Amino acid sequence: MKEHKDNSADSKKEKNNTKLKTSSNKEDVSKYTKKIQELELKNQELEDKYLRSEAEIQNAQNRYSKERAQLIKYESQSIAKDILPALDNLERALMVESDSDVTVQLKKGVQMTLDALIKALSDHGISEIKADGEKFDPKLHQAVQTVDAVKDQEPDHVVQVLQKGYLYKDRTLRPAMVVVTK
Repeated sequence: MKEHKDNSADSKKEKNNTKLKTSSNKEDVSKYTKKIQELELKNQELEDKYLRSEAEIQNAQNRYSKERAQLIKYESQSIAKDILPALDNLERALMVESDSDVTVQLKKGVQMTLDALIKALSDHGISEIKADGEKFDPKLHQAVQTVDAVKDQEPDHVVQVLQKGYLYKDRTLRPAMVVVTK
């Protein structure tokens, strides 16, 4: 009988150990499940940060490419602005009346120089703004005076060009200085 009691006591100890192991295993599983969930959340956050960083890098590259293209497109703008006063002076020189053979020959040389300069500017995307008789456009014209419209003139139209304006590709290099009707 003593043997049976020992077996019964051993059996109770085993059941208690099993219960302890089971409860310990459940605690471990719960702890590991919680840790897995934390790691998955952290992984999602890191993946989100990575994707945002990639998008930011791509946007910066696109912005850089656009800025570079703009710089290349308009690189000659400043030299073109510097040449326009010389162009104006050549045109004024041609307006002077000439009556001697020498001045006629001189005007011919000035005209050839002016034509070559206009062609060179045109080859590089610089064109004159059409202004005379056109509807006033503040992007292209600078009104320096207004006059009353005469019988056949429409209001807000250019009636006189005081200084020619020029476009460089799609930008206004210098607006035309004009007189506009009221």
